[in-house]
Amino acid sequence: MLETLPPPPVGHHPNNAMWVDEQIWGHRLWDSTTPWLIFLEFLGVAEARDREGDLFGPGGSPYPLTFKPAQRMFARNILYNNEALVRIAAEGLSDAAAWDKWLPLMARAAQGIAKGDFDYLRSRFASFRDFAALIGMLRSSTIENGSNKRWSSRFVFPFGRHALYEDLNPKGSREYINFGLPGELLYQMIARSSLADALRPHLVAAFDGDPCDKLMALLEPPYSEDRQTRGNSYLPYASHQSFDDVARDWLSIFAQRLPRFDAYPHLARLSALHLMKYQLDVAAETAAMAKPTFICEVIASRRTPVRELSISSFQTNDALPQRAVEAYVAAIGSSGAWTEALEGDAPFHDCRSVMVEKVRWPDGDDYSGPQEPAELLASLRRAAVARHRQHVANVHRSYGAGAGLVSRRGTTQLRYAPTDGLLKTLILANVPVRMNFAEFLELLFERYGLVIGEREAARVLGSEDFDKKSFQSNSARLQRRLRTLGMLRRLSDACAYVENPLARGTVR
Repeated sequence: MLETLPPPPVGHHPNNAMWVDEQIWGHRLWDSTTPWLIFLEFLGVAEARDREGDLFGPGGSPYPLTFKPAQRMFARNILYNNEALVRIAAEGLSDAAAWDKWLPLMARAAQGIAKGDFDYLRSRFASFRDFAALIGMLRSSTIENGSNKRWSSRFVFPFGRHALYEDLNPKGSREYINFGLPGELLYQMIARSSLADALRPHLVAAFDGDPCDKLMALLEPPYSEDRQTRGNSYLPYASHQSFDDVARDWLSIFAQRLPRFDAYPHLARLSALHLMKYQLDVAAETAAMAKPTFICEVIASRRTPVRELSISSFQTNDALPQRAVEAYVAAIGSSGAWTEALEGDAPFHDCRSVMVEKVRWPDGDDYSGPQEPAELLASLRRAAVARHRQHVANVHRSYGAGAGLVSRRGTTQLRYAPTDGLLKTLILANVPVRMNFAEFLELLFERYGLVIGEREAARVLGSEDFDKKSFQSNSARLQRRLRTLGMLRRLSDACAYVENPLARGTVR
């Protein structure tokens, strides 16, 4: 079983009645989020640490990671709690009259601000009409604009540090609905990777200089925010291959020198993909099972053997996290401390003490069964599995779907079927200029565990499941898809190359 770092003090997480999922994967993986929200949460942490001069530095390492995220309630009220703006701008009033009408309305509508004084805006914009037009432009960049979120939980595109802020309710108190801490885990993963130093200058450059970020700065008055210290996330490993994997892919995307609007969707997608892989890889290691692979169907017009295998592959992987929870509980029962407790004068009492120290359970009336250590252990397993199924068990399908890997398209069952967006992201992250198609399939297998072609399928499937022709057809469909995306060139029937379109001009 993996060696983990010591857990945080019990008092740091008083609402956690059990510490099992957290000691396996960290505090916490949260299923009710999206790749973009994970990415925004990460950026908020990174910006706060950069402001303190400790981006990816050792401050608080390994626990706790503390930071003071921005709130920017003035800007958020102006952007999203401001229904009167468009109406007044359309009334054709003089500039002074428009400001005079809008400012008191905005002051009354503002929430989460001690004093709703927005008069500073009048001197910062050439006219009210220009101000309204610029607000409309910034609003149009809202992340996941179609979602039905309250105004205080809406997020503008991350142009820079002035466009980053934490999730709050309208009164200005912290919420965990959108930022459930996986972004903090992602930050710690990258900070503990071997590529943190190489990534640091790219993140620093992302925080300043964008013209739209300068516009966002104009929406805030000249004052010092009362920023609260955050940081109760916990990553249980000092190092892990998953940390280097996500950092490597991020570094590859930054190396493309793409504009933010083009680069950030790839970074968000990769974040969700690697967090999903982290969960499954750690689950497999905890349960002493083989590293998971992902049999991918390149969608066909009819049901194929590859689709059946992909469905089975998904179901096998989906069960891995629960098996890890069960293995973790079983390891408590086979530990030296448990064995010693069984041999003592009060085995039930002593075993209960071992369990409380290890997983913070049971507490109070959590357990009312027979005073038998075996029954206590069985009860912990049932309780841990039930708790696991509430959220952490759904991370695989939630993050996988968000990344573009997990899909029901063309069927009623979930399986692995990469989207065009994910394929493009993987090419940009892994193909510097061009790469032989067979080598590309092998790379996807070695780095991500993706099984698409016949060679990779032969390595993971038994003879009774392996159908060479089906996987040949699967890889042929991928070639056709990549060709329509402008990311594959066929030189002959036996020679095809995957191309990075951003580096195509350098191909010889």
